[in-house]
Formats: sequence, structure tokens, C-alpha cells
Amino acid sequence: MMSVSECCRLDRRRRAIIEAARTLFVERGYENATLGDIVERAGGSLATVYKLFGNKDGLLEAAVFEHASSGDEIVREAMEAGGDRAAILHRIAGAFDAHFLDAETVALVRIVIARSMSDREFARRFFERTATRTRAALEHVFRTWQHEGVAMNGTPELLAELFMGQFVSDVHSEAISHGLGISRSPERLKARTDFFIAGAGLGESR
Repeated sequence: MMSVSECCRLDRRRRAIIEAARTLFVERGYENATLGDIVERAGGSLATVYKLFGNKDGLLEAAVFEHASSGDEIVREAMEAGGDRAAILHRIAGAFDAHFLDAETVALVRIVIARSMSDREFARRFFERTATRTRAALEHVFRTWQHEGVAMNGTPELLAELFMGQFVSDVHSEAISHGLGISRSPERLKARTDFFIAGAGLGESR
């Protein structure tokens, strides 16, 4: 049985390896970044990598999934911060835009798209860990408001799908076009969110 200090040390090593792997996967591409490169960047040994992640594929999953699966946390934190419905949705939209269109996230999505062509199980796990969790968190927000008596133009499931779809579309466009597909700006983000709020009937007058 490992001591507390050993567990902490192993966790720090794990975090260092994941960060090094993510950086190198983005810089060089998954195929071109070797485990030796990652160990050299992170410190430690190949034996530790195999012990913690099994192989390079396991390390890719850890690097990608842990970075991209925080959408549900964004939604939860936005709700906990309080405010009216419009303020909460604008807060979520701003955080989604910053996180999912971050250059590192977009680069990792490119890796996921490429790998998903030959590994359907990897694609399924990625979808479940990211899109499914985030959409469920959004559904919970809309369902909460519905239970509070707010009249909405659509079911919680539909509204969650439509709200999240804006950002899924953006990140895919960014990943495929390398910045040519969309023109991001605070004004565009605000206008889209305001349009959603009005169309969903979530203004404070209702």
C-alpha cells in the first residue's frame, strides 16, 4: 500500500506527463511525438508512463479528455455565480467561447477528428466525456428554470442542443479551416447569445 506522500508524488508525476504530452501532441502532432520526447520534457521514466497510462494511446486519452471535458464544470460554476437568466447564459457563452476555441483545444480537436476516422470507440468515448456531459449540464439548467415556472419556447433538451450547437459548430469550423471559417468578436458572441435568449423566451419579462 502506497503512503500519502507516494500517492502525491505519483499524482504530480502524472500531471507533469499529461501536460508534456498535450504540449507535444499540439506542437508536433500525435504521430510525431514519441514517448521518449514526452518523458524528456516531463521527467521521470518510460516505466512510469506505462504504469500510469498503459501506452501512448492511453496517454492521448488522458491528455485530450481531461482538457476537453470541463464543459459541465463551466455550466455548474456559471449557475453557482448567480444572477438572472440572461446573465447566466452570457456567462456560460463567454466561458465556452474562451475554452472551446482556445488554440490548444482546437489543436486537440484536430487530433480527435483524425483519430476518430480509424477508431470509432475512441470517438464514442470522447463524445461521451465532452459533448454528452456538457449537454446534460445545460439540460439541467433549463429544467431547473422550467420547474421554477419559467415558460420556455422549447424543451430543456432542445434548448441545450441549440445553445451548445453554436460552439460545437465554431470549434469544428476553427479546427478544419485553421481560423478562416469564423470571425470571432465579443459583439458576435453577445448578439448570438441575445438572439438565443429571445428565441428561447428566457428574457426576464417572462
